[in-house]
Amino acid sequence: MLFFLICTLVGLDTIGSVAAQGPQGLTWMAILALAFFLPYGLLVAELGSAFPVQGGPYVWTRLAFGRVTAGLNQVLYWISNPVWLGGSLCIIALTAWEEFFTPLPGVWKYAAGLAFIWIGALAVVLSVRIGKWVPIAGAVARIVLLSFFLISVVVFAVKNGVHALPAGQFTPTYAGFVALVPVLIFNYVGFELPSSAAEEIRNPQRDIPLSILRSGLASLVLYGGPILGILFVLPGKEIGTLGGFIDACKAVFTVYGGHIAADGTVTLSGAGSVLGGVAAAGLIIGLLTSGVTWAMGAHRAQAVACADGAGPAWMGKISERYGTPVRVSLLSAVLASVLLVVTLNLTGGNGEKYFAAGLGLAISTTFISYVITFPTLVVLRRKYPQAPRPYQVPGGRAGAWVVTVLATGLVAFTVVDLIWPGFGVGWFGTEGSAADSLPKSFAGQRLQYTLSQVVPLLLFLGIGAVFYALGAPARRRSAAFEARAESSRVPDTRTPLISDL
Repeated sequence: MLFFLICTLVGLDTIGSVAAQGPQGLTWMAILALAFFLPYGLLVAELGSAFPVQGGPYVWTRLAFGRVTAGLNQVLYWISNPVWLGGSLCIIALTAWEEFFTPLPGVWKYAAGLAFIWIGALAVVLSVRIGKWVPIAGAVARIVLLSFFLISVVVFAVKNGVHALPAGQFTPTYAGFVALVPVLIFNYVGFELPSSAAEEIRNPQRDIPLSILRSGLASLVLYGGPILGILFVLPGKEIGTLGGFIDACKAVFTVYGGHIAADGTVTLSGAGSVLGGVAAAGLIIGLLTSGVTWAMGAHRAQAVACADGAGPAWMGKISERYGTPVRVSLLSAVLASVLLVVTLNLTGGNGEKYFAAGLGLAISTTFISYVITFPTLVVLRRKYPQAPRPYQVPGGRAGAWVVTVLATGLVAFTVVDLIWPGFGVGWFGTEGSAADSLPKSFAGQRLQYTLSQVVPLLLFLGIGAVFYALGAPARRRSAAFEARAESSRVPDTRTPLISDL
């Protein structure tokens, strides 16, 4: 579980986006660790240990707000995974391959992207006994890659010096906040994923809170260190959201062989070229395992929702051979493949534009679902006060409300900020222009960017409505079964608990 959560929390695709905002990215990272990461971790630790059942977030939402709301909400949570896998994860993997190995012209880019997606789908389909090695491999790849990068930064600094980071650049600004809050919070989420497979965990009531604490501390170190390294190595104006981490790796690896030209072009040779290739392979493995570990949780929750009548019954089937939701996983891979092909064509192969649109959509889709899921903490405390809670958010009712408001409020603000970048910039005397908050690849194209977010979101909600309609036969069968069971049941005075669902 520790390795699983490290894979979900340490997102290699967002390191460059944070570094591109300069040193204040580290400041906001620390602030949001207290304002969001901590409350969110406390919230999920209670829900995961109090209601440790398969389907995790779907079941919490189902108990709190009913099947309709939970079903629509779960579709958004699930569908964000193929959007992410076929979007930002895929494009960074392709960029790393082209930077360190060989270009991918024409059809080869499509072939490499589809291979990335379907290898991930195969890993998700594998049984837990085999598939558990995927997050272990991903966590090890992250730890080795990021540690080696930081060691190389130290060697590079001794040999070539580093860029100065004046203290004033660490001062947080509102414009920096609206630029950074989506990627920073996105990198902080994922604690609830193990709860989607809670019945496959030996002792979820103990292990879920403990793994949240350990992985949270590890992710802060593994994420913050490389950002600082990038800032030391690359001039601020040269840090890109897509290639920031890749460019920094190439630059520092010149200490093992290679050189940096006057115009900033990096050429690796000898040991530098070999180590660069190894690092690129580690980066690609890290990106792939990010998508796989998220899918392992999200796909199980979607299968539970479909089995419960909130979606097509055929998607709720669990493979007897593998013990995994194979049908959900294959459908996700198809959606990710379609997204890859369509987006590459719409963007004309522009990697930066593809990355910005794909990452923004993956974050907003996930966070809309969180706006519904996070408030279940206070609702379930009221509806099921007698449910055993091995871990509780400290502070009683007030503490529960504080963490719920902080976590829900920040993800809700992030959704608005993603759909309309620069929201609030220039208001009430704040500095900057809202137009400057658009991704660089969409400069002067606010309508095009907004449509790239809003149109797919509306389409996803439509898919959720169709799924719920297709679940009608399963709901009717369930209602008939419950009616027969109720007619023959001996009166029970117990307090209803999660086992009664």
